[in-house]
Amino acid sequence: MKQELITEVMQQMLPCLDNAQLKQLRQVMEQALYHYEVTGTEVKPEEDDSNDLIAKFIAAKRIEGCSEKTLKYYQTTIDAMVSSLGKNVRHILTEDLRTYLTEYQSRNQSSRVTIDNIRRILSSFFSWLEDEDYIIKSPVRRIHKVKTVNSIKETYSDEDLEKMRDNCEELRDLAMIDMLASTGMRVGEMVLLNRGDIDFAERECVVFGKGDKERIVYFDARAKLHLQEYLDSRTDDNPALFVSLRAPHERIQIGGIEYRLREMGKRLNIAKVHPHKFRRTLATMAIDKGMPIEQLQRLLGHQRIDTTLQYAMVKQSNVKQAHRKYIG
Repeated sequence: MKQELITEVMQQMLPCLDNAQLKQLRQVMEQALYHYEVTGTEVKPEEDDSNDLIAKFIAAKRIEGCSEKTLKYYQTTIDAMVSSLGKNVRHILTEDLRTYLTEYQSRNQSSRVTIDNIRRILSSFFSWLEDEDYIIKSPVRRIHKVKTVNSIKETYSDEDLEKMRDNCEELRDLAMIDMLASTGMRVGEMVLLNRGDIDFAERECVVFGKGDKERIVYFDARAKLHLQEYLDSRTDDNPALFVSLRAPHERIQIGGIEYRLREMGKRLNIAKVHPHKFRRTLATMAIDKGMPIEQLQRLLGHQRIDTTLQYAMVKQSNVKQAHRKYIG
């Protein structure tokens, strides 16, 4: 009861005092109340404004330019935490969150990456509450980044790419593979492209990346030829660059591309065939051939260069050659 009283007073004094003054206030109250037993009669329960605070946080992130997909992920993650703990977000403690993350990982058999993603989202939320003076201090401050294993992600070999190209039964699939392989664009960016977005003369197109940010990507001569052949073969009037094979030839969705590539991989005995692997393959190839990391960052549309470095898995053979050239 004593700590609840101290916290309540400090919450109400947040708009009036700075951090140093709040710290001093806590010390004074703890000393003043040390020899007293605090009791109280039953009072009206505090109104839980968690949902209102979450809504304000989501609105703030929307203004910052986060995509609706990201906002939905934030909302779902925070709602799940609040529902599980059953407490007003103003009163959630570090130990509450540690217990929640531990039980979540055990119950769902989640990877460390997943748990750290949840921690990161909760940290963003509670830091915002702290910045906006809704709480004194974020309870996530003392929960450190979860250590994850940096596994080397697989890329396609030149042979894999040629096998896929040679075994495409549809012009559309061949054009899609070439576009993914030569541009390094995200599959979500590719499905939004229209025919009019393609500049065949310059072999480039404008895509809308995360946060609706525009950037230019480039495709090679092979992709240009196969894309033109595919478009010339179409009889529909849908403006989308890639459409379904069957009438009414609607714009193809991400799931449709993933399914098509997955089935191709099974047929050709190529492991883990999915759209994102083309992006990682291009990044690795670009680094191996000496492309400056800053240019690759711009090509891939990354805000932080650390993200680009995670995509670029330098081949061990190149490390060996570099060692012999510069050291051995």
